[in-house]
Amino acid sequence: MSEPNELAARAEKLDAADGLAHKRAEFVLDDVVYLDGNSLGALPAHVPGRVADVVRRQWGELRIRSWEESGWWTAPERIGDRIAPLVGAAAGQIVVGDSTSVNVFKALVAAARMAGDGRDEILVDATTFPTDGYIAESAARMTGRTLRPVTPAEVPDALGARTAAVLLNHVDYRTGRLHDLPSLTAAVRAAGAVSVWDLCHSAGALPVGLDEHGVDLAVGCTYKYLNGGPGSPAYLYVRHGLQDRFDSPLPGWNSHAAPFGMHRDFTAAPGALRGRVGTPDILSMLALEAALDVWDGVPVEAVRAKSLALTDFFLECVEAYAPAGRVEPVTPAAHAERGSQVALRCADAGDVMKELIARGVVGDFRHPDVLRFGFTPLYVSFADTERAARVLADVLGG
Repeated sequence: MSEPNELAARAEKLDAADGLAHKRAEFVLDDVVYLDGNSLGALPAHVPGRVADVVRRQWGELRIRSWEESGWWTAPERIGDRIAPLVGAAAGQIVVGDSTSVNVFKALVAAARMAGDGRDEILVDATTFPTDGYIAESAARMTGRTLRPVTPAEVPDALGARTAAVLLNHVDYRTGRLHDLPSLTAAVRAAGAVSVWDLCHSAGALPVGLDEHGVDLAVGCTYKYLNGGPGSPAYLYVRHGLQDRFDSPLPGWNSHAAPFGMHRDFTAAPGALRGRVGTPDILSMLALEAALDVWDGVPVEAVRAKSLALTDFFLECVEAYAPAGRVEPVTPAAHAERGSQVALRCADAGDVMKELIARGVVGDFRHPDVLRFGFTPLYVSFADTERAARVLADVLGG
């Protein structure tokens, strides 16, 4: 068993060799070990100044002129193109706006419409984040389909001639399990159905490869690993080959081919723009745009490598420090099956997490018995990781 001094010394060496260590200085951090970036990312240090300029100059001085002169009108697609490389997409396929829930609704209804008659069943991840399930049930009712919950592992056998669309999470929000996007997408495509992926817990933490793997539609939030801020707008990906068939259930004036023509009849805009709905939420959108600057020059592959190193190290430290039998990892050990978080089953998880937070280690608790620790490689260090495991052991021992 490793001793605390030994693991702390190794953490120091790992930090010294970390090619992403310099990114930590670009965030507003304190003495707290922050392992909840999979719920809300830390604040990039330059964002407040950029937002102040948006409020004081763009809104305060230019006012309505900023729609053109400050680029407000084109922000949804411009910021979408900045997110695109982080999820493996070419430009022109992502539009930013609305919430993840709204975008799941748009994507799933559009997917069912694209699938056509005769395909009367929608498959949904039975372990999904609750909102995805709620939206899927409503989309199924609206489109006259039957909703069938299945686990991701059951999807290949559940697919058939009746399948219209499949909604899956790339990473399980509770356990941190990474699902096999390439093979599941291929299976959905082979069955003639439309794939819809929720990337909330993977974008910004690991390579996704939307274009490479032929994903049809995808949605994701921007306030977790992308550090866009609380309630920052989500995004919608529509594969180039499907854009002319994407029939949004929420056609708004911003998704019209001639938004200022004020025509009575709706004509969809070309490309990913048809995923827009109403007036963009400019303040949070431009805060997100500023936050994305921290990704300049950062390969997602390097982020993934550090993510796996951090989570490996945390699991090693927990095994070395924690009292036997008090916690059990539920996040897969295999790298190919692990996102960027570690979930530990603990009988008194709620109370343990409260005490951890009181002692300066911030993770979160998922009902009924899961301690969840998110590792954001741009600002979490190996020293943070060792300290978190050591404090956890103290709490569990106490």
